[in-house]
Amino acid sequence: MDRPKPDDRSNNADRIQFNINHTIRNMEAAEELIEKTDDRKMKNELEEKNERRGEALQGMREEIREEALHKKRRQ
Repeated sequence: MDRPKPDDRSNNADRIQFNINHTIRNMEAAEELIEKTDDRKMKNELEEKNERRGEALQGMREEIREEALHKKRRQ
């Protein structure tokens, strides 16, 4: 039976930061589309997606803080 791998958190902060940057770029692209389109349905969908992305960003930023605290405690 395989043993579980140890918890490797060494690149968590980098991975989370990558996801934050990617999410922000997606939000900005959606905002540009919202400005350019006259399609009300598309605008609503993009606005809803950006709202969910904003909520996800809050969670990712909290994860970054937790990673920083975890790293500080290990030092």
